[in-house]
Amino acid sequence: MCVLAVICMAAALFQWRRAQPGAAAPEYVFRYAENQTADYPTTMGAYRFAELVKERTGGRIEIVVYSGAKLGPEKDVLRQMQYGGIDFARVSLSQLAEILPQMNVLQLPYLYRDAAHMWAVLDGEIGSSFLAKTDEGGLIGLSWYDAGVRNFYSSKKKITCLEDLQGMTIRVQESDMMEEMVEALGASAVQIAYSNVYSSLELGTVDAAENNWPSYKAMKHDEVAKYYTVDEHTRVPEMQIMAKHTWDQLSEEDQNIIRECAKESAELERTLWTQQEKEARNQAVAAGTQVIEISPEEKERFREAVDILYEKYAGDSMDIVEEIRNTGV
Repeated sequence: MCVLAVICMAAALFQWRRAQPGAAAPEYVFRYAENQTADYPTTMGAYRFAELVKERTGGRIEIVVYSGAKLGPEKDVLRQMQYGGIDFARVSLSQLAEILPQMNVLQLPYLYRDAAHMWAVLDGEIGSSFLAKTDEGGLIGLSWYDAGVRNFYSSKKKITCLEDLQGMTIRVQESDMMEEMVEALGASAVQIAYSNVYSSLELGTVDAAENNWPSYKAMKHDEVAKYYTVDEHTRVPEMQIMAKHTWDQLSEEDQNIIRECAKESAELERTLWTQQEKEARNQAVAAGTQVIEISPEEKERFREAVDILYEKYAGDSMDIVEEIRNTGV
């Protein structure tokens, strides 16, 4: 069945279902798409969001969370939200940037000094303005979720400085920006599916890869790549979103409730993510991972090496980039 047929069927079956009359029946039943497992921080945040909304609307609005990509991969979920098949979702900014290129500004490499800097940006006026930009894609941005910070890890040698990357072959996610970033740093980039990274490292197809601590440990990459360099090249936040066609049918009171509950659920998700990140790092170190911390001066050299990406992906938005850099300074 083609994607459009699935979208139309979903819209017909699930958009704005009215429950049968009865005291306990909800007025609206909405669908929330989540591609992670039921115990993942983003999914737990979604469950909390649904719980808060149901509680504060007295049961009038019920949100059913479908975890484990039951409603499809993020790319398809975004399309269904635009056409009317799904009401809520949590998506990566990298996927959202495919339909709203201006989002690329927030995921430029070495943009944020640290996690505190990123949250100062996203929880302030800049973050609010980018949440509002989703309206151009038929969506409503509700809140920001954490997805950690990505670092390099190698199977053959430690990466301690920019020179160590020269001549290496590094796996990157299926993203043109990530490929261009690695090549700007002097290495060769290969786009490989997430599920094939372990075997690629084990067989020597690639010398290194990059990801956050939870993914590194969960996929057992620590078994085949013992050197983990904390360079913090990208922090790619995730966004909790709502379909605009659904939003427009709610009262202003319910819209305010939705926003408040989304922001509260984000607080829980960020706390859970921080805990998971710490646990994954500790487990990896206990299993033999060697952690390499690069100096602020060396990190600045990395950032300068990728300036070309700023020109390409944020050429018309360098004023925003400067505003981000100056936040909290």
